[in-house]
Order: sequence, then C-alpha cells, then structure tokens
Amino acid sequence: MKISVSSYSYAAYAKKNHATYEQLCDIAKEQGFDGIEFIDLDSPLFGYTGDMLPVARRIREHCEKIGLQVVAYTVYANLLSDDMEAEMQRLRRRVDEAEALGARVMRHDACQAPRKLPRYHYTDAIREMTPYIRELTEYARSKGIRTCTENHGRYFQQANRVEALIRAVNNDNYGWLVDVGNFMSVDADVISSVKTGLPYAFHVHFKDNIFKPGTQVMPYGFRTTLHGNYLRSTVIGHGDVPVQQCVRMLKDAGYDGFVTVEFEGWEDNLMAVEGGQKNLRLFAESVGY
Repeated sequence: MKISVSSYSYAAYAKKNHATYEQLCDIAKEQGFDGIEFIDLDSPLFGYTGDMLPVARRIREHCEKIGLQVVAYTVYANLLSDDMEAEMQRLRRRVDEAEALGARVMRHDACQAPRKLPRYHYTDAIREMTPYIRELTEYARSKGIRTCTENHGRYFQQANRVEALIRAVNNDNYGWLVDVGNFMSVDADVISSVKTGLPYAFHVHFKDNIFKPGTQVMPYGFRTTLHGNYLRSTVIGHGDVPVQQCVRMLKDAGYDGFVTVEFEGWEDNLMAVEGGQKNLRLFAESVGY
C-alpha cells in the first residue's frame, strides 16, 4: 500500500512553528510517507498569499530532491456559484497549480448547499453542475491531470449522490475521491458506501472518528452528524471507522493508487499522523496488501 499524507494534517504544527511547505514535506519524508498531497496552497491555515504558481514549483522541486511524490491537489469549489465564470476561471488556475506541483489528481468540491426553492433537489444540482465539471476535467486532461469529487460537505456526502453525479458527468477523466471517514458525518454505513465508491475511485482518504449516539448529551469537543449523532476525529485505528475492513476492500477491488492519511483531531498532530500511518501499514500487512 502506498501511503501519503495531507498537508492539512500538519496544520496545527505549521501554525505553531511557522513551518514552510518544504519543511512539512521534510517531516512527511522523515515519518516514512511515500507521498504528500496539498490543499489550496493559499489556505489561511498556512499563511501564503498571492501567486501560488511559484510556490507550487518550489514544492515540486523540493519533493523531487528528497524523493517524495506529490500525489494530489485538493481544492475548494462551488459549482453552484452565482458567478460561475469567475469560479471556473479560479478553478482553471487551481489546475495550473496542480500541474506546477506535479500532482496527477485534483480533487474539487461539488458545491455548497444551495439556497434555492424548498423543492430544489440534489438531482437539480447535478444538472446544473455537470457541464462545468466536464469543462473543468477536459481542461485538466490537457495538462495530464484527472479530476475527482470527494464525498464531502454534507450536500454531496452520501454515496448515492456522489455516484449519481459521476454517472451524470460520464467522463473517464472524472472520478471519486473516496473518503472512508466522511460517510459517518451523514450517518451512512461506511462499508456499503465504500463499496459503492470503489469502482469510481481515483484516490482515497483515510481518517477516523469516535462515535457517540445522539441519545446522550453531546460531549465537549464532539460535532453533530446530519441526523444528530456525535463524532470526534481521532488517530486512524483508534476510532469507530472500520479501517481494516476498508483496507481489505481496497485490496480486493484491485485499487493500486495512493491512500492519504488525514488528521484533524485533538491529539498531537505529528504523533497522530505517524501513528495513523503505522496502523494503516499494519492493517495492510494483515490482509496482504
């Protein structure tokens, strides 16, 4: 199993220590990761502003020097924006940044929950978004990059909705970033959801959550799921996501791409990220992956 880490997982360390992207790459390499992926390079989490292309090129050069692969670029998008011309222009720049990074996969969001008529359905959103997704993925194809959407953001987090979106776009350059932990945020069964996503998987994220039922008072530090249960992010392997079963499913499906460790919990992020990687490798070894 090839394991990468999201730069997002190091956000707390980066903020506390004013770490550069290159320094985060060094940490990932030291911790034994095979690759790294980045979120929007100008994210406020990391303090970069202005033209990101030079930043992306510096990151690529540094990763090539230390032998760390940039596997994906994960960016914000709202394909139901009131100004789609501006949004598409911005997203094409993100594709350019992915190219400069050397990432062969770019994940973009689908949309924000629309403020439209009460009977506006997710299938209506799909009809609006598909032409823009096709246009964006063809632009990415010209750069040698595949695009995908993650089960993320509540409105397109359920497996049936993401599958419907991908089938409607119907483009072999557009697929799914399957995030095994995100399904819990909409109270969906993880195993059946991952099974739905695997035929379309371009990339995979692993994270873990501790679950508490909504029948009790919400403990401090937890967040609410779509239907009123509670979750807290934690180290991969320490929570209630069936991580080992998901690893076995990837193996059985013949998935040969990278899987990325994500962490956004309370634990020390350096220890949590390294521990999550070790658990993933342990689970992979146990199923011969």
